[in-house]
Order: sequence, then C-alpha cells, then structure tokens
Amino acid sequence: MGDKKEGKKGRAYRAGKFCPKCGSRLGEHKERMACGKCGYTEFKAKG
Repeated sequence: MGDKKEGKKGRAYRAGKFCPKCGSRLGEHKERMACGKCGYTEFKAKG
C-alpha cells in the first residue's frame, strides 16, 4: 500500500495511527480505521 515514507538515514517506515487502547497499528479501510487486536474503531469524517 502507498503509505511508506522515508525517514532519517534513508530508512523506510510505515506512516499511520496507533490504537489508543492496546498500541497496535490501526488498519486503514475506506470509511474507518480499526484495530484487529482489540476491536477499537475510528470512523473517518465524510467530506
């Protein structure tokens, strides 16, 4: 997926949000961001 960025020293890393409950990375879907580990969900704003 096209979410890779380049940081210091040319190393690649994945941009994205982390779950506020358990600290895992949130999976990005069309209308929401969801944690597969604990079930936390954030809905994206329509606009």
